[in-house]
Amino acid sequence: MLLISRTTDGFFDPVIGMVSDRTTSRWGKFRPYLLFTCVPLAVAAFLTFTVPNFGAVGKLVWAYATFNTFMILYTVINIPYTAMLGVISPNPNERTALSSIKFVGAFLGGILVSATLLPMAKVGGWLGATTVQHGWQLAFIVIGIASTLSFLVVFLNTRERVLPPKAQHTSIGRDLKDLLTNRPWLILLATTLTFILFVALRGNITAHYFKYYVGSQTVTLPSFLPKSIAGTQTWGWESLVSVFNTSNQILSLLGAMLVPFVAKATGRKTAFIILFVVAILSTASFYVLKPDQLLLIYGINALGSITGGPLSALLWAMFADTADYAEWKKGRRATGLVFSASIFATKQGWGIAGGFSLLLLNSVGYIANKVQTPEALSGLVRLMSLYPAAIGILSLGILIVFYPLNERRMSEIAEDLKKRRAIEAGT
Repeated sequence: MLLISRTTDGFFDPVIGMVSDRTTSRWGKFRPYLLFTCVPLAVAAFLTFTVPNFGAVGKLVWAYATFNTFMILYTVINIPYTAMLGVISPNPNERTALSSIKFVGAFLGGILVSATLLPMAKVGGWLGATTVQHGWQLAFIVIGIASTLSFLVVFLNTRERVLPPKAQHTSIGRDLKDLLTNRPWLILLATTLTFILFVALRGNITAHYFKYYVGSQTVTLPSFLPKSIAGTQTWGWESLVSVFNTSNQILSLLGAMLVPFVAKATGRKTAFIILFVVAILSTASFYVLKPDQLLLIYGINALGSITGGPLSALLWAMFADTADYAEWKKGRRATGLVFSASIFATKQGWGIAGGFSLLLLNSVGYIANKVQTPEALSGLVRLMSLYPAAIGILSLGILIVFYPLNERRMSEIAEDLKKRRAIEAGT
């Protein structure tokens, strides 16, 4: 069910992108989808976590229908929402700030759901659920209301300012041709896909690294901390990896908040290069760390998270630039298609990265739930450090060598487009 859903949903992305590009309304091209899809999305989420009194076959059909409906509706609202990055403002610095805000919200949402979902869904928990099924229903009523209100706030407080040229004639074939001949977009896509491999490989290996290489550790923490963790205690690998992953989220959130300031000072391409270099070096340094060097493991990971976290925000801000480039170069603009095709490709990238991680695990001699050989342990360390670092270097090299849109170039394009739009408005 998950495989079918993700595959169908992925190929639906460009369709929604092209449909939204062709939408004309008093609210713009993309904002109407937030207004009209937010309630159906919340209802679909509620139905997905509702268990009807059917037989086994009926429940399976219900699961397929509701989950796939939910994922399609999510695509219908998420593609236009993401594409709004390219039309709210023509100013590159403002776009970077908007992308930063978007990712800050994403990290905060992830932390909030991680902290509250199970307590809400628990029998006798915060919402007073009487059964497990009832708990998940109630939890998604709360989440559905929160998401609906959030989308309405965005709808009511934004405006689309960057519009396609009035003389532009829509054509699916022409839009696809423009996209596939948009050199900056193709280069940025290659950078993004290799960046995903960098992130996913390390993320997929983390639990194995802690379980088999780091293991349980005796840790002494200061007395001013809560009694449950203060003093000298033995921490299992599960607790260690939980702290590791949670700190990743929090520090990535902090890094995303700093994006506008760093990008404004250095330019987005330069900021991406500097931050990515630090993240790559932090990752590679895990190769020399020993299992008992927890302070260094967490400290270096903190540096890697705070510099790696903002990279996605910078990439999506730069994708908006490629829409400007297409308009400047071809005289046509398809913002929805630019973002939807990018999202489609990144979804496929995450799927490929998952399979690639498993292949690499197998290649180093890893055997699940067994005592690992010294060769396998050495392989796990390389998978946590040198291998993702090498992929990161490849990703960074693609951007440095081939990506042409620096701040000076984008300023020239923005000024030229401003003049064209002024002339068009005057006629």
